Amino acid sequence: MDSKLKAFERLLAIMNDLREKCPWDRKQTLESLRHLTIEETYELSDAIVEGDLEEVRKELGDLFLHLVFYSKIGEEKGAFDVADVLNGICEKLIHRHPHIYGDVVVQDEEEVKANWEKIKLKEGKGDRSVLEGVPKSLPALVKAIRIQDKARGVGFDWEKPEQVYEKVQEELAELTVEVDQKTDKVEAEFGDVLFSLINYARFIGVNPEDALERTNKKFIKRFQYLEHESKKDGKKIGEMSLEEMDHYWEAAKKL
Repeated sequence: MDSKLKAFERLLAIMNDLREKCPWDRKQTLESLRHLTIEETYELSDAIVEGDLEEVRKELGDLFLHLVFYSKIGEEKGAFDVADVLNGICEKLIHRHPHIYGDVVVQDEEEVKANWEKIKLKEGKGDRSVLEGVPKSLPALVKAIRIQDKARGVGFDWEKPEQVYEKVQEELAELTVEVDQKTDKVEAEFGDVLFSLINYARFIGVNPEDALERTNKKFIKRFQYLEHESKKDGKKIGEMSLEEMDHYWEAAKKL
């Protein structure tokens, strides 16, 4: 524990030095750091997807720097310091885990998540919406997952995966009608299909974000094989027929 505390104290000391002595670090604000933090978060996500633990370690360091940076700026503004930030999250965790720090009994992780959402709702204002905790700037797919989690936390959910699958089929049928009739409702119906598919993924234990990313990586790998092998055969990707490209694609699938 001492080595961990010393490492954190060392980071705080370096942050103080940089804020005082480095022209770039001295110039930064909460607003100027925001897009950099988002970028660092995605880089951490990439490292996790790749299963590269050494890269995960490095990216976590970058994020720690940003968190300390924000805390330092907050301290300069007289709003909060790093102790306030850490104590705040400690108190929140204790309050939202009454099955650990209280006398609440839970049967499984689903009850834990349901209690978490109910406690969060009570912590807010009386007229607070269940869905207010979903960040507006989240990517649409991730936002749909969080919206459904929030609704489920207060009991608004399907009972069986079969019901959700029927909903998927219903939404697909409605989309087909709008596409066939070339109406202006195609986009809306397509959105409904995606939302229902994300819901179904949750019921069958699949994270749709992870599933889509795996498919993205698989497509990239196969397409790059197509590019590489066709180039070896003296062919140009933009000048090949679909049939020729399919030949390489099928070969890539067999690897």
